[in-house]
Amino acid sequence: MAKASIGKGKVAFVFPGQGSQKVGMGREAFDAGGVAREVFDAADAALGEKLSTLCFEGPDETLRLTMNTQPAILTTSIALFRGLGAKPDMVAGHSLGEYSAHVAVGTLAFGDAVKLVRSRGEYMQAAVPVGQGAMAAILKLDREVLEAICRETPGVVEPVNYNAPGQIVIAGEAAAVAAASEKCNAAGGRAMPLPVSAPFHCKLMKPAEEKLAARMVSVAFSPPSKPVYVNVDAVPVTIGAFAKDALIRQVSRSVRWDESVLRMVEDGVTLFVEIGVGNALCGMIKRTTEAAATVSVQKPADYEAALAAIAETRA
Repeated sequence: MAKASIGKGKVAFVFPGQGSQKVGMGREAFDAGGVAREVFDAADAALGEKLSTLCFEGPDETLRLTMNTQPAILTTSIALFRGLGAKPDMVAGHSLGEYSAHVAVGTLAFGDAVKLVRSRGEYMQAAVPVGQGAMAAILKLDREVLEAICRETPGVVEPVNYNAPGQIVIAGEAAAVAAASEKCNAAGGRAMPLPVSAPFHCKLMKPAEEKLAARMVSVAFSPPSKPVYVNVDAVPVTIGAFAKDALIRQVSRSVRWDESVLRMVEDGVTLFVEIGVGNALCGMIKRTTEAAATVSVQKPADYEAALAAIAETRA
């Protein structure tokens, strides 16, 4: 439910990334029929397999494989977006969610995007053998302190997700992440290891970035109908070639989410609508700014409240 409106303005749609998946995702949207069901059918056709069944029934360990998680989250987000039937003033997505954002504003065709993120997941998993990389969330530590710890720690360890003030994710070689985590705890932060299969968004992902760049050569990118605030630069793009470049660079570089949120607020956003599984982005946004309201769309039952909040913001 949206909190009380704090002013008229623009509406941003934002889309979650990997980590929000769960068995049963999108089932209610699919059961509602119409455009949402068409999205799941299109994903099954594009991949030549029943992604919809995996989303709805699992098993969880198969859904959590990166090559499956990424198209599953994209498909669920776009099904809910099309079911909602509203248009944003601008969009953004967290990591993988940037692909959902581009589909929403026409940069990428859905069929192309779902196949592209399947490949992206495969490339990212193959870049670093399981067990050699790691990620950890660092809470309650200033970014300058965290960045200094990463620089001073031997091996590869980098801040990779700037989610919100006091919530930054680090990634890299397993030993280096463990050592940096200990230093963060000693400095007054709180390190929480993340259950991931690869160290996303760090320099160890460079091989995946190169493969994705080659894969994208054959994919059409159109000018987005609305600005897309991209992770790597925290700025809006409105040119297809720039969108492609940002998606390629994103693989081995940091997600600057908090900066993206603040930039959208500077550009007039007073309502963020999170579309997809979970409400993690709403939480991050609330910790980043008090200048905008949030509303989450996770199932068709959420459409009415979201549409009312959108109408109120634009009234």
